[in-house]
Amino acid sequence: MPSRDAPHAVAAPYGDPPASPGRPRPRLTAHVPGVLPVVPVRGPADGRAARADLGGRPESGRACPWDGGPGRRSTATASRSLAAVYEEWASRQAGAVVWTKTPGGPSAPGAHLVLPDGCMDLLWHEGRLFVAGPDTRAHAPGEASGSWAGIRFFPGTAPALLGVPAHVLRDQRVGLADLWPAAEVRRLTARVNAAATPALGLEELALRRAAARDAPDPLLRGIVAALDAGRPVAATADELGIGARRLHRRSLVAFGYGPKTLARILRFRRALALARAGVPLAETAHRTGFADQAHLARDVRALAGLPLRDLLAG
Repeated sequence: MPSRDAPHAVAAPYGDPPASPGRPRPRLTAHVPGVLPVVPVRGPADGRAARADLGGRPESGRACPWDGGPGRRSTATASRSLAAVYEEWASRQAGAVVWTKTPGGPSAPGAHLVLPDGCMDLLWHEGRLFVAGPDTRAHAPGEASGSWAGIRFFPGTAPALLGVPAHVLRDQRVGLADLWPAAEVRRLTARVNAAATPALGLEELALRRAAARDAPDPLLRGIVAALDAGRPVAATADELGIGARRLHRRSLVAFGYGPKTLARILRFRRALALARAGVPLAETAHRTGFADQAHLARDVRALAGLPLRDLLAG
């Protein structure tokens, strides 16, 4: 699949987490419970993996796994002769959401953006499998045609299933064949393609992977719950009894970034949900822990690349 971006270097999952911004991202060596086996990222001979220009993980109408209850959600959007239908429902995989998207889409600003949410997805498109890593900024998919299907995992749970630390895939969309042995990916792809629907095939793949591994570390859900409730990072570390440094290391592997970034993204999602529900922006800022409405506006623009009002209009 053609790539809109130049190939991005993808660090192999060994070594220590990055010590400071601007330095090359070293590799993880320490064993982290629930994140084994670790499979090195495979790519061209120079160690790079091209970032696929994917149209999956649509933002319009989507919800994070912890936002929605059981049942299905459908969103139909149209722009002149084009129409897109996005549907999602609770997965049999604990905490996950299964979704599908048909071709086309609206042209309003932000309609196609994939916004940061702390999640990772396993994607199907035109008979191939991909992985969408955790985002730190809005991702603008290309004009890839055809239908999409995906399973979106609860924050912190995908690395154990994929065998790859989340920070390796941060802001990346890569083919599953770049992460797992080619023969295994061909076998799994054939099984997904042979399923009644690709979405069902992806869900079955995730269920089989989960059944062969230990249950997700409850500490990770504790981190998400505390930060999503607006607890400060230092207080979260103390309450969980793991210390600030260990919290940072665990967060890099499980979520793809440190706890401060995760807290910022979760706060952004809470604010967006309130604003979409019609809560006035000043009240939204107050209820979600921003200093004021201007602070909210700056954070939204930084994470989404658009003003909040444009984002809501899309």
